[in-house]
Amino acid sequence: MPDSHPAPPHAVDRPALRRRLDVGVRSPLTLLVAPAGAGKTVLLAQWVKSRPDLTVAWFHFTAADADPAHFAERLVAGLEARHPAFADLDAPPGEARGGLGAALVDSLVVALSEHDGEIVLVFDDFHLLPRREIADDLWRLAARLPPHAHMIVSSRVDPGQRWSAHRLAHALVEIRQGDLAFDDDETSRVLGALAGGGVSDAVSRAIRERTEGWAAGVQLAGLSLRFRSDAVALADAFRDSDRLVVDYLSEEVLDALPGERRRALLCLSVADELTGPLAQALCDVEDGEALLQSLVRESLFIVPVAETVGAYRFHHLIRDVLRYRLRAEDPGAEAVLLTIAADWFVGVGDAASAIEMLLRARAWDRALALILGRGRDVYERGQTATVARWLSTVPSDVRRRHAHAEALYAVNLGMSGSAAEGEALARGLLLDGVEPGVELVLRTFLAGAVQFRPHPEGHLAEARWVLTALDADPDIETPSLMGLGHPTLLRTLALLSGGRALFFLGRISDARGWLQRATTSPGGRYPPYRIHALGSLALLEAIAGHLRVAGELAAEALGLAADTDLLAHPAPADAFLARAVVAVQRGEPDRGALAWEEAMRRAEANRRDSLAWVGYAVGRLIDLTSVGERVEPEGIPVPMARAIIDVVRYRLAREAGDPSPAVPPQRTWSSLAFEEIASLLARGHGAAAAARLDELAIDVATADPTTIVEYALCSAWAAALGGRMPLAQAHLRAALAVGEREGLTHGFLRAGDEVLALVAALPGEPGGFRRQILERARRRVPSADDALVEPLTSREQELLAYLPTRLTNVELAQRCYVSVNTIKTHVSHIYRKLGVQGRSAAVARAVELGLLPETAIELHPTAR
Repeated sequence: MPDSHPAPPHAVDRPALRRRLDVGVRSPLTLLVAPAGAGKTVLLAQWVKSRPDLTVAWFHFTAADADPAHFAERLVAGLEARHPAFADLDAPPGEARGGLGAALVDSLVVALSEHDGEIVLVFDDFHLLPRREIADDLWRLAARLPPHAHMIVSSRVDPGQRWSAHRLAHALVEIRQGDLAFDDDETSRVLGALAGGGVSDAVSRAIRERTEGWAAGVQLAGLSLRFRSDAVALADAFRDSDRLVVDYLSEEVLDALPGERRRALLCLSVADELTGPLAQALCDVEDGEALLQSLVRESLFIVPVAETVGAYRFHHLIRDVLRYRLRAEDPGAEAVLLTIAADWFVGVGDAASAIEMLLRARAWDRALALILGRGRDVYERGQTATVARWLSTVPSDVRRRHAHAEALYAVNLGMSGSAAEGEALARGLLLDGVEPGVELVLRTFLAGAVQFRPHPEGHLAEARWVLTALDADPDIETPSLMGLGHPTLLRTLALLSGGRALFFLGRISDARGWLQRATTSPGGRYPPYRIHALGSLALLEAIAGHLRVAGELAAEALGLAADTDLLAHPAPADAFLARAVVAVQRGEPDRGALAWEEAMRRAEANRRDSLAWVGYAVGRLIDLTSVGERVEPEGIPVPMARAIIDVVRYRLAREAGDPSPAVPPQRTWSSLAFEEIASLLARGHGAAAAARLDELAIDVATADPTTIVEYALCSAWAAALGGRMPLAQAHLRAALAVGEREGLTHGFLRAGDEVLALVAALPGEPGGFRRQILERARRRVPSADDALVEPLTSREQELLAYLPTRLTNVELAQRCYVSVNTIKTHVSHIYRKLGVQGRSAAVARAVELGLLPETAIELHPTAR
């Protein structure tokens, strides 16, 4: 197998520094901070080669890592290539703040813990990392590494205070510029290796003094000596020159090289990373691989890329010098070479790299042609942020000459977390006037922004406009825009967006009709849109109380997502949230915690604030007093979210014996109307409550289950308060009959102790559903979890209930529609909080604490 961490042929061994790196792996983090050309990467390559006992995953950063989803995908793929322990990792869709996200960091910690043997993560060229948010997540990872895992960060720039905790808590190894500087002996050996013969001590000393032991300067001096017969003259001239070392020596070396070699270096310098075939295209030679290998052997600034067989790159500093020289000698040459590279990338099917080359060449029209030709995979793989970055590179006046490009820019901005900016751009284009097909696409996008932006009524109006326009001209010509611009797909998206807008407005019945039309429309067969539509409909039905239908719709959406490799995509967020609501409605909120977490991750991935607000509100139902570490989403909550949050607020006040301030009078029945009536009843105002019940009377024949149960329970409470017990019992039995069909226990639990006492006092032996309500009411009282120093989260409690079963982690992941590593992450937290190692011990400890029933031992006999 080829050496994946080769050092340059002239590299001098530095055992003292390698020993310091050996010491460093005993703690979580090692830092190498020094200017360009100091020899950081060479030292790391030598050290890795000397430690075959270690598993090493090496990453260097590029401009493309500005897209967190891109870097996450690359990070996961790189780790998976090193060891099967990482095979279960999933690259997430990113997160709102632009980092890797807590979920991926958690998964990485678990996967690293399961790795058998020492593992080292090398992050080279850390200063090139475009996003601070990603860097912050990597520092968090470093703080949580298991004992056998280690991180090495190599950077030109000091990372500042973010690593100071490691210096305080561990024997942090830091290697800096002074440590990397060559001494006289090392300088002499490097010069001799490069010059092809011995170099006098005087010359060596003069060069070391002038370069201050800077590795790149010594290397350039050695190459200069290769082409000069008078080493002393070079040393004297070099010592007396006021020019920068790199300028002086690079000019010396380049001018002394044979013309063919010099031209090859200049041509190759345009590429970030080189392969043999690409070098062949750039230099017009017969064997590009042979050319690159010869440059490596001659120490002419090119080195193999760690971890990537067959790939090479220039030292960054020298590449900059070569590119400056190329521009100075022939101002148009760089653009021509970049275009050649783009053509080569197109030929091998790498459109993304071709676009990068064309943008650097300022070949705007060709770049736009390739960008506009991208298909649905951009949307499906969560790469909209990359497309937005490409288009932002194109001058705005050029984009505006291509209406389709400006429209695509608006759409991708919106889908990648910059919804306000995307909406403003789209509305500006509409004001300026665009062709009908482009207008249709832009208005569909504005309708779709309902999940990102406040004021759903405005997005509903856009959806209606789109449907009217499509009805008037079904064959309208529209731009492709990533393959999503076809009228069939636009109609489906308009129906889906209008349905969501109506749902956010609390208009359940109207929303149901729109969403059902979306699922049955021809465009509703497109997997991402179908997942969205089924999930939104499932969420609506879960809130309405049709729990069996909601469960089936959510399962279909998540099953399709799993089958089409879209589980990590933002599309399944609604379906996950629907599962969480179903669990709440059935009086088992803990069982919805994991689904809720998955929903919030996806909603926040591209800043779908409207959906995130609904998710936040549902989180309040799962945990009435808090939603863990979640902060409120940005912006204004949509009416549906505001209503749920208000319901929780009024309920908590009522349960605390402070049913004031009074709930504002409602015009129609809703969950807020329930709290209005309950507040009156809690204060003993039975007559007023009865009058309001008459004013807000519902049609049982058309009302949803949630509404029927809520209204019946308030009616029972009012009747009991008025001394009419037979009527109260009749209302309770009606509520129980409807609730039993769907497993709706939430309304009974939410009504409080007065109603639960009435349920318990009903004549006759409690049936299955009635007994279930009373048992779940008792379960609401805090118990053994308080015995833990660090209580289990709702998500961990949900998974704890599965531990007594014989389901494997893989089977649990399939059941919950999450990655295996997500299951492992939460299970590891459970073990840590219970103070145990292993599943059997966790079950036994949970039973001992009362967190699991004693029957759990029977299900998991090894826990005895």
